[in-house]
Amino acid sequence: MTTADFTVFIVDDDASVRDALSLLLGVYDYRISVYATAESFLSAYRGDWCGCLLIDIRMPDMNGLELQHHLRDSGCTLPVIIMTGHGDIESARTAFRLNAIDFLEKPLDKAKLLAAIQDARERFLPTFRAAERHHAFNAMLAKLTPREREVLEMIVVGRHNREIAGYLNISPRTVEVHKSRIMQKLNVDSVAQLVRLSIEGTSLQS
Repeated sequence: MTTADFTVFIVDDDASVRDALSLLLGVYDYRISVYATAESFLSAYRGDWCGCLLIDIRMPDMNGLELQHHLRDSGCTLPVIIMTGHGDIESARTAFRLNAIDFLEKPLDKAKLLAAIQDARERFLPTFRAAERHHAFNAMLAKLTPREREVLEMIVVGRHNREIAGYLNISPRTVEVHKSRIMQKLNVDSVAQLVRLSIEGTSLQS
């Protein structure tokens, strides 16, 4: 994942701050998406976004910490960096309890900001990779017929060809044909790989 694949979502009611951050981060090839309010960000938010959030604390209506709290409770996995021109210990403690990557005071120090975003990228990468595997697994499953899905489920729980044949009222030879097609569609070379892929895919969905 390069900087161009990673979007920095800036939520700040100060247009001059949004513009300055956009110019700075654009120099480092980050994608930028800006929002003047927490509400406008939430209206646009999609669960498959890849990036991190730069959130100002003091905003009208929903403030930055309230937005952070809402995102955490809704299952959002985007890392959050809090910005403030009026920092205090209690706000910082709240932000970190809500799993903020960093708590930066304005005017922002460029080195600290870039380091915080890099930290966010590194922390988000495992989540990003898991999501990629999840989508890839679902795409492969979509290639299977309903009968092939039934056969796959029985293979994964350890049933042998004759058991599967008896349960589905088909011949063991037909089970073997289904198994071969399943392995071809899921791009695996052995039953062991087939079982592993299925288990990993199931764990990603849980």
